[in-house]
Amino acid sequence: MTERPEYLRIAGVLRDQITTGQLPAGARLPTLPELCATYGVSETTARNAMGVLRGEGLVESRTRAGTVVRERPPVHRLAADRYRTPAGGPPQTAFTRDQGIGWSEYKLDKKFEQVRAGANLAALFEVEPGELLLARHFVFYDSDAPTQMSTSYLRWSDVGGTPVADPIHEPWPGGTRAQLATLGIEVVRITEAFSVGMPSEEEATTLRIGSAVPVIRFTRRHLAADGRVVEVAHPIVRRGDATVVEFAIDLED
Repeated sequence: MTERPEYLRIAGVLRDQITTGQLPAGARLPTLPELCATYGVSETTARNAMGVLRGEGLVESRTRAGTVVRERPPVHRLAADRYRTPAGGPPQTAFTRDQGIGWSEYKLDKKFEQVRAGANLAALFEVEPGELLLARHFVFYDSDAPTQMSTSYLRWSDVGGTPVADPIHEPWPGGTRAQLATLGIEVVRITEAFSVGMPSEEEATTLRIGSAVPVIRFTRRHLAADGRVVEVAHPIVRRGDATVVEFAIDLED
């Protein structure tokens, strides 16, 4: 067997210390000279080992504190019923339910633009390519932590000239389904399709994760009572190491 590179061995030792709690969140890791002295390696090897841990999102550099163990994000579960918002309660969306946060803790970045549907989006909407859409680019925050990003598309023929097309109204209590309801569009079905992969540079930067932290991407579609696809969110992106997707399957009619 090929001998394991020394920088990976060192990264493995430090990773074990982090995951077992021997190095808790906020603990300072050895400096590069200290790693060199402990393991008898060059500074380049020590730096590469730290780079592996940084890419995995386990450590971060802080001014005057050196390299420290990052706080691990809490795991959130995406329940199958998260779109069934109870009536009469405080403002909610699927995201606030996923995170278990109140409306005051929820904020987002937003950018709206008109686009034409390419082949992929047209297939998701079940329309001809070239359909005019409203693209809504969102970054969702849980308190001050960027937790989810998405691009949500609506048919311009449905929302053009309405408050739904104006970003000033975001975040909208009740989310997309509540927005469409104000336009007389009843959503009766929501579909989601999930995949897992490594983050793009934009995703890693936006979600403040390491390049080696996997992400969950999913495509959501809102379908109206008449069978039309009235919204496509493609993709919705969350960090994979802090997200669990739950399904409930009823086996009886």
